[in-house]
Amino acid sequence: MKKTTIGGQALMEGVLMIGPESMAIAVRKPYGEIIINKKPLPKKNIITKIPIVRGAFLLIRQLIIGIKALMYSAEFAELDGGEDAKYSKVDAFIERLFGDKLKDAAVYFAMILALGFSIGLFIWLPNIIAGFLDLDKETGSGVALYNLFEGLVRILLFFGYVYLVSLMKDIKRVFQYHGAEHKTIHCYENGEELTVENAQKYTTKHPRCGTSFLFLVMIISIIVFSQLGWHSIIINILLRLVFIPLVIGISYEILKFAGRHSDWKVMKIINAPGMLFQLFTTKEPDDSQLEVAIEAFKNVLVEDKNADNW
Repeated sequence: MKKTTIGGQALMEGVLMIGPESMAIAVRKPYGEIIINKKPLPKKNIITKIPIVRGAFLLIRQLIIGIKALMYSAEFAELDGGEDAKYSKVDAFIERLFGDKLKDAAVYFAMILALGFSIGLFIWLPNIIAGFLDLDKETGSGVALYNLFEGLVRILLFFGYVYLVSLMKDIKRVFQYHGAEHKTIHCYENGEELTVENAQKYTTKHPRCGTSFLFLVMIISIIVFSQLGWHSIIINILLRLVFIPLVIGISYEILKFAGRHSDWKVMKIINAPGMLFQLFTTKEPDDSQLEVAIEAFKNVLVEDKNADNW
C-alpha cells in the first residue's frame, strides 16, 4: 500500500490539501458550487532538511498556511448579514490602518492569539496545578512525579477541550470535513480511483494525522521537561518555552519514522493514542463533503507518481 506525504486540513465548508509542489483549497459555496484555489508551495530551504530543527519551522509554516486557508474559506460562509452588510466604523478604521496588509496582519495576529492560548491552557495552567503537589523538588523521583502529573493534567485538558469543541454544531461540520480528508487519502493510498463511493468505505482515522502529532508532543514533553528540574512557576514556564522547539522537533521525527513503518506493532502502539483522539476530531462525512475533499486532493497531484511517497 502506498504511503503519501499529501495531507491537509479541514476548513469551513472546505478542505486544504498540501502536495509535493502545491496546495489547493476546495470550498463549497452556499449555493453548491465548489471553488478551487491552488497555489505553489514555498520553496524548500536548508532548514527543511535538518532533522529536529525542521520540525518547529515546518509547524510554524503550516500554522500560517492553515490560518490563511481558514480565513479564505470563511469568506464564503453564509453570514446572517449577507454580502450587503455594512462595515462598522471599527472595521473601516482597521482597513484604513492596514490597507492591503490587513489580511496578513490578521493572519499573524490570529497565530499569536492561538499560540498564546495554547501556552496558557496547555503549559502554564498544568504547571500551576502540578505545583500544588507536596513533593521533594530536590530528588530525581520527585521531579519526575511533578512532570508526570503535569503531563497527565495537560492531556486531560486537551481531551476536555477537544470534547467540548466537538459539541459545537459548526465545529462538527469541520470535523466531518476532517473525516473526508482522511477517507480521500486512504482511498488514494489503497490505489483506488478517487470517487465518493470508493472513499466513503474507508475509516475517518489516519495514523499520520496532526492529532496524533499533538498527542506525541505531549508525551515527549513529559520526558524532556523531566530533565529540566522543578523551579518557580516563572522559571518553569520560561524553560518550557525555550525547549518547546526541541520537543516539537523530536516529535516530528518520530511521527515521520512511525509513518514510514506504521505496519510495525510498536508503531501501532505509538500511534494508538492519536488514533483514539481522532474519535473526537473526525466525524463521518456526507457525500457532498467527500466531493470537496476529492477535488482538493486531485489538484495537488503531480505527474511523477513517486513525488509524494512518504
